[in-house]
Order: sequence, then C-alpha cells, then structure tokens
Amino acid sequence: MNTEIQPAYKIVEVSCACGAKFQIGTTKAVDTLKVEICSQCHPFYTGKVKSNTAGGRIERFNKRYGANILQ
Repeated sequence: MNTEIQPAYKIVEVSCACGAKFQIGTTKAVDTLKVEICSQCHPFYTGKVKSNTAGGRIERFNKRYGANILQ
C-alpha cells in the first residue's frame, strides 16, 4: 500500500440535532460533523415506529365492500 496517496484517517466528533455526541473515524477534512438524525433518535432504533396500517387503500376497500368479496 502506498501511504503517500492514501487519505488521512482521523477521529472526529459528530453532533446530532437531538443533542447526542459521539466520535467516528473519517477521511473527510473536517474536525466536526453535524447530522440531523442518529441511532439514538431514529424511530427504527428507538422502537417508536408508527404503524402504517390505518387508512390504507386495502383497509378502506375491505371496510367498504367486505374482506370476503375477492375470495
């Protein structure tokens, strides 16, 4: 590996919009990174995922015409 052409790898601090701060390694030429969402506030990781089953097309069809009409 030619070390002269490799980018410099360094540890930088990441700050999220929710206030969480952590460190990661990067080759970007910055000292800090700002992100809008992280694993501490993302709904997938926190378990606060909203169910998208209410009010969908299939549910409205079944409510209007009955679930057994297609069988």
